[in-house]
Order: sequence, then structure tokens, then C-alpha cells
Amino acid sequence: MSDTWLEVIPEHLQDTARAAVSSAFGSTFVTSLQPVAGGASGALTYRVDVDGRPYLLRMETRRSPLRNPHQYVCMRIAADAGIAPPLRYADDAGGVAIIDFVMQRPLQEYPGGPAGLATAIGELAASLQAAAPFPVLGDYRVFLDRMLSYVRRSFAPGLLDRHVEGFERIRQAYRWDASVHISSHNDPNPGNILFDGERLWMIDWETAYRNDSLTDIAILMENFARTPELEDVLLRSWLGGPPDRALRARLVLMRQMTRLYYAGIVLASSIGTPGAAPVMDLSAPNPAEFRALIASGQLKMGTPETMLVLGKMFLAGFLGGLDEPAFQEALVIAPQA
Repeated sequence: MSDTWLEVIPEHLQDTARAAVSSAFGSTFVTSLQPVAGGASGALTYRVDVDGRPYLLRMETRRSPLRNPHQYVCMRIAADAGIAPPLRYADDAGGVAIIDFVMQRPLQEYPGGPAGLATAIGELAASLQAAAPFPVLGDYRVFLDRMLSYVRRSFAPGLLDRHVEGFERIRQAYRWDASVHISSHNDPNPGNILFDGERLWMIDWETAYRNDSLTDIAILMENFARTPELEDVLLRSWLGGPPDRALRARLVLMRQMTRLYYAGIVLASSIGTPGAAPVMDLSAPNPAEFRALIASGQLKMGTPETMLVLGKMFLAGFLGGLDEPAFQEALVIAPQA
């Protein structure tokens, strides 16, 4: 096999790429290799055509102490269950994987419109939760608490007190039973769900581990069910029937936890510079305004400025949720569920 295709890849990763392709396909002909825009993890991704068939080559570029050591196990379980694209090669030690390349179509083109997509999303979540159990990594609430403590140090004193108090009220009300936790992606945002023109796939398993069943559902509802009608469609599709009052109460609280979680993830990448002035206010656009700012070019995704705005938007969403009557009702109902 000629090695000219490796020239696109950074030199220090070329041996890893060569070994992965050779192990996956043997003595085959790489016809092309093209960079593919990746997600927020920092991994390098390439479309590699082998004997005329496309695959995705993904290689990690860094390993932080917070790296999830179970991501390749979770990826394989999901692929075996038909939830993630077929996995052709994975090496955790080398931080490399090769999967079938998905020719994407916009999610908005899914048959049946928003209701059809919400139905398919619910079915995909149900399939994942029925898959073989992912490994245990830790307690989602503990991770959230640590992130909130870290983020709080970069804000003016007292600015996040209501967030801390609200989170504690949720912890007291939300029954946590690790014995019934299931396989969970933990970040099923729209960028991690692909439509190939026929069906949906879930990708990027860096945050996957066993977790409470409502974690993924809360995130999916936030992104794919923004009306009460679509919420009902997604929940019925996931459950196979109507949700009861207790589940809806727990879901209200979990949606609040996931808003805080995303705030922590986003803000961790935009604050904490030694000597930086503390953040003095929580002013933020609403989601529609944020999308308009991105579309107009006033904000550019990935910059620290934009991540700060996005993080503050999640924080504002959490505060708004605390004032909703449904939240107060959920605090009463959830402990009895």
C-alpha cells in the first residue's frame, strides 16, 4: 500500500493511522483521505476511502486526566446494537477508531417532519437503553457539582448562589438509584445524531457511561421536542406508551440538571484564565437570539467569547426553570415516585 495518503495527517500520528488501516483492512488500496470537521473533543477525523468505500478515521490528539476511559467499549456496544455506525477498528491505547462513513442529510429532512423526527429519536434512545450495559464511570450529580464549583470561582461572589441552591433542592428531591442505571450517551445533542437519508445514527461516545435513564431523554427533549405536542410524541415513542405524572416530574428536574451540566462543560472552556477578571453579570440572549447572532456572524462558534455567551445562556435557562410552577410541583412529586 502506498503511503502518500498519510501526508495529510500530522507526522506524529502517521504510524497510528497506518497501523489502524492495515489492521482493519489488510493489504488494501487507500484511494483518498480528506479531513472532516470534528466535534468539540479535539480529535482529528478523516474520510478515508479504502477500495472505493468510505470510512471515518478518528484519532485522539490529547488525553486529559478527565478523559473517559470507557469510550471505546461504549462505542463498540453501541455499534453492535446498531445504534452507532459499524465499527471496523478500535484501539483505546492508540486512541484511534475506524467506522463506516455516514453520508449525512439534514435532520430537518427526516420523513414526517418534526413529529417524525421526534418519534425516531425516542426509538433510538430506547434502543440504546436496551443495549448491553455500559461500564460505570461515576455519579453524574458529583460531576455536575464539581463543574459548578469550578465555574463558580470565575464569577463574581454570590452571582451563582441561586444555581447552587437550586441544584441542592434538586438533589434532595431526585431519587438516585445506581442499580437501575442504563447505557447512556450523556451528550446526544443534534451534532451527535446523524441522518443518512433512511435512518438515524448516534456518534461520538467520549461522554458515554452508565447513567440515569432520564439524562439522555432530557437532553433530547431540549433539542428535538420544543413544544408540548412534540414532547408527548418523543416520550411515547421512547416508553411505548404515555408517561405518568411521576416520570414527568422527574424529567422536569433532570432537564434542570442537564442545563447546569452543559453550562459547566461550555464555561470550562472559556473561563479560568489566571488573573482574569471575574464574570460580573449573567446577561445572555435567548436561544433564538443566540442562533441569530451566529447566523449573522456576530458570534463565531468555538471562540471563548461565544462559549461564555452560550454558557451564560444555559445558566439563564436554569434560573428560568427554577421559577416555573412545574418545577415547584416536581419538587413535591418526584420524592414520592
